[in-house]
Amino acid sequence: MKPFDRLVAEAEAADVTGWGFGWLAGRATEERPPWGYARLLAQRLAQARSALDLDTGGGEVLAEAPRFPPRMCATEAWPPNARQAHARLAPRGVDVVQVAAGAPLPFADASFDLVSARHPVCPDWREIHRVLAPGGRYFAQHVGPASAFELIEYFLGPLPRERALRDPADEAAAAREAGLSIVELRSARCRMAFHDVGAVIWILRKCVWWVPDFSVAKYLDRLREMDRRMRRGAPFVAHSTRHLIEAARVQGKP
Repeated sequence: MKPFDRLVAEAEAADVTGWGFGWLAGRATEERPPWGYARLLAQRLAQARSALDLDTGGGEVLAEAPRFPPRMCATEAWPPNARQAHARLAPRGVDVVQVAAGAPLPFADASFDLVSARHPVCPDWREIHRVLAPGGRYFAQHVGPASAFELIEYFLGPLPRERALRDPADEAAAAREAGLSIVELRSARCRMAFHDVGAVIWILRKCVWWVPDFSVAKYLDRLREMDRRMRRGAPFVAHSTRHLIEAARVQGKP
């Protein structure tokens, strides 16, 4: 393993824009949910007439689909990601729209027969319902409760209130309250393993909401302790939680 200071320098210098995780190859692993979201999304996109991908990041997951519907749109709030998404998707005819976080979607009512999202920041169920055409579907993979909390709480300490957030049952109830019907809801808990401290620093720079006040200087002692454990052959193990949710806007209902 490389010296601690070199691992830190590499991780702090590495690019964290977009929603790709290739930098972690050989440094960290994460099991994937059993359903294969990208494959299932591609199947639905091939059959849709109009589709919208929310919080598309750099467009990495959407770009995996070999075929888009005649009208394909995507939204992203963070400017660096929006620029990457435009560069990646616009040549394939996708209308990439930069939006303000929490603002209403800039689309007319009943615009899409498919709305998708992979790890949306905070689903606005009423807006999703509004832009879906009657009979249209919302198909998404969400981050579940207490995802990666072994890592988060290593730095921040116990977070009992936050552990209860993003519960799939609560999200399904909110979707129903907005007028959607739940078609499918599946959950998974997946093992994550970080093999060097650089991988941890990089992921915390990328997922800034995990440890909002993170810096190497602030958490240097915790990082050195983690590094010592890793050098003894023990990866840092955490677990991601995910849920697959499909919801429909019922025909004939407002």
